[in-house]
Amino acid sequence: MLLDQIIDLTLYPIEDASFRHQCKEKYERYGVLEMPGFVKTAAVETMLAEGRDNQEKVFSNSKQHNVYLSAPDPKFDAEHPRNRHVTSSKGCITDDQIPANSALRTLYNSDEFKGFLCEVLGEKALYAYADPLSSINLHYAKTGQELGWHFDNSSFAITLMVQPPEKGGLFEYVNNVRDADAGEMSFDAVGEILDGRTEVEQLEANAGTLVFFRGRNSIHRVAPNEGQRTRMLAVLAYNSEPGVSLSKEAQMTFYGRTG
Repeated sequence: MLLDQIIDLTLYPIEDASFRHQCKEKYERYGVLEMPGFVKTAAVETMLAEGRDNQEKVFSNSKQHNVYLSAPDPKFDAEHPRNRHVTSSKGCITDDQIPANSALRTLYNSDEFKGFLCEVLGEKALYAYADPLSSINLHYAKTGQELGWHFDNSSFAITLMVQPPEKGGLFEYVNNVRDADAGEMSFDAVGEILDGRTEVEQLEANAGTLVFFRGRNSIHRVAPNEGQRTRMLAVLAYNSEPGVSLSKEAQMTFYGRTG
């Protein structure tokens, strides 16, 4: 499948300098860039068919973690926002389980697409993971499954909605809660969010929607799937340096195996 069969290049002229500049400005201002209909319906349908065909390969797990995705800090009690547990329960298939001829892989490897990403993200270059599992992941959330509140360790995330749920499963976020580089963890603000006392932004993405999100300082979650339809979301993961691999421990945690 060719790139113009995957991306709606009329709606999203990703090689146009003016369009790139507009996207970059919006992303830098809001920390999120939503692009509905970025991937054409026919291409999304092939991704969905692949997702269904590979459901028996899904590694599913449920785990407790704090919003900082780090070990507990003994200076604080278990109910302190620093240590309080949330639940993440989902399944995924890994890069080596994505078909070689998949539209997802064509999109991920495209120099034109990566050039567009670099311009919007302010990166000089983007590289795939060196390990065989982490570059493209397809995440599955069945009824009741969710992704708990957390901050990302990476500076950006690129996702593509393949199949939204019937109900629930919304992406929710609060921008600029902490300043990780300055060591400001904003425990009080995090506590308010965990207690449901803070108004949150919601993003309801239809199939084919590409989303840029800056999640290092903006807390976010995926609310529980309340419908019967499995939510499928592709995560396109890149690095700003070559040769990066997830640790074996992280691979076991996320994928149940190493590569």
